[in-house]
Amino acid sequence: MQKAMRAIGVCCVLALTISNLAVTAMAAPTERYIHIKVNDSSKGESVNVNLPLSMAAAILPTVNKGTLHNGHVTIGAADFNGVDVRAILQAIRTAPDNEFVTVKEKDQDVRVAKSNGDLIVHVLDKSKDGEKVDVTIPMKVVDALFSTAKENELDVAAAVRALSDAGDAVLVTVQDATEHVRIWIDSHSSAE
Repeated sequence: MQKAMRAIGVCCVLALTISNLAVTAMAAPTERYIHIKVNDSSKGESVNVNLPLSMAAAILPTVNKGTLHNGHVTIGAADFNGVDVRAILQAIRTAPDNEFVTVKEKDQDVRVAKSNGDLIVHVLDKSKDGEKVDVTIPMKVVDALFSTAKENELDVAAAVRALSDAGDAVLVTVQDATEHVRIWIDSHSSAE
């Protein structure tokens, strides 16, 4: 009888341990991935990148090449042309969802909007190549980009960390007659 009770006790402890491990595993955050897919049908070339965001966040501060240093990108003052980008972003952040800018021209359409906490930019080039660009970035990621104290820097590493909290989303698509670029985040380790 004592052996049976001991066996039941061991089974109970084992069952509790296994269920505790299962709950812990289920509660653990899912790794997020950034995917970049580039296809050029005119050259028959393609590139696929499937990178865990945690890995990207760890690698970015180690790269010191060109304008990228320690996870920050330096932007020349001429690129801002005297525009206070931080003030504009603050105004967008506090504004309700809206379509802020719509430009329709013979050769190009441009739309800038805010919707459900995302900054959205759509550009359609109506020329021969017909390039179409769609960018949808969560405002939290935009805020992280501009979280550095320096006026002429973007904190790319902070933006990548902020993407970890974003849901599954297509961030960028660029398409023309022969090329297609897609950048998105999700919890899958490989492209669709």
